[in-house]
Amino acid sequence: MIRLNRRKILIAGAVAPFTISSAQAASYPERPIRIIIPYAAGGVAETVTRLLAVGMERKLGQKLVIEAKPGAAGNIGTLEVARAEPDGYTILVAAANNFVINQFLIKMPVDPLTALVPIAKLADVPIVLFSNPSVPARTLTEFIAHGRANPGKLNYGTPSSGTVNHLFIERLKQATGLDLTHVPFRGSPPATMALLANDIQLFPVGLAAGASHLREGKLTALAAATEQRLPALPDVATVIESGFPGFIASNWWGMAAPKGTPDTIVRLLRAAAVEALDDPAVAERFATLGLLVPHETREQFVASLKSEADLWLQTIQRGNITIQ
Repeated sequence: MIRLNRRKILIAGAVAPFTISSAQAASYPERPIRIIIPYAAGGVAETVTRLLAVGMERKLGQKLVIEAKPGAAGNIGTLEVARAEPDGYTILVAAANNFVINQFLIKMPVDPLTALVPIAKLADVPIVLFSNPSVPARTLTEFIAHGRANPGKLNYGTPSSGTVNHLFIERLKQATGLDLTHVPFRGSPPATMALLANDIQLFPVGLAAGASHLREGKLTALAAATEQRLPALPDVATVIESGFPGFIASNWWGMAAPKGTPDTIVRLLRAAAVEALDDPAVAERFATLGLLVPHETREQFVASLKSEADLWLQTIQRGNITIQ
């Protein structure tokens, strides 16, 4: 069993020492930049990165070469970037898990919070709590009441164990005393099908996964784990409005570089990413995918990583959560 009472630190030799001269930083970039995505090709990360690539390439004057490096819940690709030379030519685009959760549940030789330099949050995927219409609940408050009246009889699904989706419901269980059974799936599509079949009664996932079924009346949106109501769901209360202050969750995607990357390079990469995100065509495409464009400064992004990591570590410890 993995010890969760302290943060892991970089082990000796985990990241090779490397320095880059000011002249090299000033002339950056001089060749194509590798973007490592720690998941299989064709997913949200690749879609987001390719949408931003056009604008970023225009700003940087070099091509972005996108490489999928899946495995170990994203740890393989994340570690490759953490161990890369900090010269700005190997960059990570990864999910919240890879920054603020995996190090507490899966053995890692580095802590991403210290081994990586955050550049920018690229996309927010707010969690929406979906239920099957056969469940006698149209709001989160009603679902909690139904769950309390039927302890151990309701299931909730997630795209995988140890995800933001999983930990958010565990946090909700800890706050309410609900007795729900976790059913992990291999991705959102099979979990959505299980919800439609009422094999599970609750599924926390991004809006895009359930939007069409919601419009057809095949699913119910109980609440959104956002600070304010989603524009696409103006009649659906937030979890905060349902009586749970601070209950916000997003399976967001962010960009980072290896520790030691010069600040001039980090600032240039961030400027390119922000400029690409400001493109109205990108924002429009994001909306069709159920993604929100983040509007965080780099300082806000860095601060949010620490606070979110602390929150999920506390949730894991309280629930004695492990993954196989």
